[in-house]
Amino acid sequence: MRFGDVVGQQETKQGLIRMWEHNQLPHAILITGAEGTGGLPLGLALAQYIMCEHRTETDSCGVCANCTKITRLEHADLHLSFPSTKWKERHPTVSRNYIREFREFVKQTPYGTVYEWLQFIEAENKQGNLSADECNEILERLNLKTYEGGSKVLVMWRPEYLGKEGNKLLKMIEEPPANTFLIFVAEQPEDILATIRSRTQTIKLPPLKTNDIADALIRRSGTDTLQAARVAALAMGSYNRALEYNHSTENDLFEDVRKLFNGLYKNNGVDLTSLSEDWSKKGREQQKFALLYVVHLLENALRHTYLGNQPVNLPQVEADFVSKLVAMHIEAESIAAMVDTITNTIYYIERNAHQKTQMLAMMIRLHYIVQRKEIPV
Repeated sequence: MRFGDVVGQQETKQGLIRMWEHNQLPHAILITGAEGTGGLPLGLALAQYIMCEHRTETDSCGVCANCTKITRLEHADLHLSFPSTKWKERHPTVSRNYIREFREFVKQTPYGTVYEWLQFIEAENKQGNLSADECNEILERLNLKTYEGGSKVLVMWRPEYLGKEGNKLLKMIEEPPANTFLIFVAEQPEDILATIRSRTQTIKLPPLKTNDIADALIRRSGTDTLQAARVAALAMGSYNRALEYNHSTENDLFEDVRKLFNGLYKNNGVDLTSLSEDWSKKGREQQKFALLYVVHLLENALRHTYLGNQPVNLPQVEADFVSKLVAMHIEAESIAAMVDTITNTIYYIERNAHQKTQMLAMMIRLHYIVQRKEIPV
């Protein structure tokens, strides 16, 4: 994986390359960032850059023997460590047992989560972990000479899953063999053993920029511009979440939202009931996306009301719609009440509440709010 394959994070990429060029790249790095910000892809891209035979000032070459092997996650001097479960009785619990599956998982979903990984290997209700056996194997492998005469790189995904056994790695982290780099990729750094965290240099990844997510959806998934902008705005900086929303949306939600507000302000109970029926038949992720989309437009209307400027990061058709909402002089308290009603509905849907009941109840509450009537208890 090259730096160019990692969505956004331009400043971080450039910083890592500058450290390498000035011979200042730490031998133990902790990359931290929320789900979907690209920690694992960035860690793998850094490993490829370190081991590339013809790296440039901006990226690895992608075509040399080392790059080709690392792209397939098959390089003998690239060591991968990740949460795993018991493979077979009387066998150690180590990443090596699942390396083929992990290669395929990263190929399919490089921004995937540990939950998705454990589902991928059909772990069922088993908890993944990084075991004492895993630590012993890491020490053994990193203390060997390189197979191909260059650098050795360990990429450990989610060191939060290390128990106290992780203390076995402390000496390796403090004094690694020559030309050995350890790259830890975490989402919850506070859960990492303090003894390990204190011995690494932390690089924090910010949420992805909306434009970077939209561009990636257009180039990689063939998403149309309007849909990409809409999904990116709701993804809250996570490319993984953007992919989920993108896959769960089958049609243009804007017309549904227009129908919703027309029904609310024209006191059209038939349209509202029909819309609640339609939305209740969708999958849970589609329902959540639709409701988050409504919240997104309401929040932009509130922002426009107080800032007085055209909402940013909105396609023109949505910006025009938000301007119409603002022109209706909806009180801030009413918008806040509508947002609360919708987010509460999302909460209940996520917990498997009866979807048709929740959608209809939400429509009734929104109608009362818009008509400035007190909601019956």
